[in-house]
Amino acid sequence: MATVTPFAALRPDPALASKVCELPYDVMSSEEAKVMAGGNALSFLRVSKPEIDLPPGTDLYSDAVYAKGRENFDKLIASGVLRRDPAPMFHLYRQVMGGHGQTGIVGLASCVEYLQNIVKKHELTRPDKEDDRVRHIETLDAQTGPVFLTYKAESEIDALVSRITAAAPEIDFTAPDGVRHSSWPVSEKADIDFIVAAFGKLPALYIADGHHRSAAAGRVYQKRGGAGGSAGFLTVIFPHDQMNILAYNRVLKDLNGHAPEEIPAALSKVFDITEGANPVPAKKHDLAFYISGKWHGLTFKPEFITGRSAIDLLDVSLLQAEILAPLFDIQDPRTSKRISFVGGIRGTAELEKLVDSGEFACAFSMFPTGIEDLMDIADAGGIMPPKSTWFEPKLRDAMFSHLL
Repeated sequence: MATVTPFAALRPDPALASKVCELPYDVMSSEEAKVMAGGNALSFLRVSKPEIDLPPGTDLYSDAVYAKGRENFDKLIASGVLRRDPAPMFHLYRQVMGGHGQTGIVGLASCVEYLQNIVKKHELTRPDKEDDRVRHIETLDAQTGPVFLTYKAESEIDALVSRITAAAPEIDFTAPDGVRHSSWPVSEKADIDFIVAAFGKLPALYIADGHHRSAAAGRVYQKRGGAGGSAGFLTVIFPHDQMNILAYNRVLKDLNGHAPEEIPAALSKVFDITEGANPVPAKKHDLAFYISGKWHGLTFKPEFITGRSAIDLLDVSLLQAEILAPLFDIQDPRTSKRISFVGGIRGTAELEKLVDSGEFACAFSMFPTGIEDLMDIADAGGIMPPKSTWFEPKLRDAMFSHLL
């Protein structure tokens, strides 16, 4: 059963939240972060990407970077910009992006249950990225980036969320990217007890985004033996029916020696092809392919989508197995320098731009992986291919932090 516990969160002064809270550290470069934080001394990017306050060329993994992050974190706390809740509680966190809204419960998931796979994974992690997050947590003595979890929706939890969010939010601001962020405290004992009990009935939680954060929290827990607050990790938990998964598109550096005019014929062995199709696929097993200024609609032929496992039936898996490896000789998309990945938030115009500029040779526009596929694969203990899902909107760092 899933354990979710309340905690005394470190949160921004509501009047300053729009200046403090920032996108996660891993969705931007250091140069982009420096521009975003420019002129804003309160930006949490000075904690999550503290190299922006150090001389250009500083090694991102040097002791000085982590120490600067701790210095900036301490300043935000000492000045009262970040303030700790007086007692353990839950919070509700709503995000609205365009016509999509999602509301999650902010609490601590169990590091033990992460290690036991009750908190289920669907991606592999890289040791270097884990190491970075471990050092960040250890240096700050805090978890400042929440893990994005999901659960199979329950009407009783939905009812509690609806009741509490009927009141005015405590924090409410719209970020520069147009996403609105709102939060409500859940401080009544009866409501806290209800949330603990409701999640205690669920067989599992699922990591949507934040595999490296959760892996790092698990390592810190093991190192500290659960001392202090290290037994739990910071999370926002959303019902599965509110999840918004966008496509994770592919662009290729070259055609592996093939002439552009040869590619459609090669693709026709695997796909039914429609010329001049919509660049945004309409359903699972549909893709779109861009080359030489034209879009081609691709639909996997029936023989390629029968008799396969759930993992092998993912469009990203089928594309890899039937096209990227045999036609373009991209054998391992995790390590190949000839393929790049573009989050669906950037749209298909970004794919056209990358190809038309000559930086890339062609692009594949994908249909988003379904949340049910993710949960089914995680339940079976499977690992999805790299860059299978892109979740939007992103959780803002500094909305909630967990002091260890």
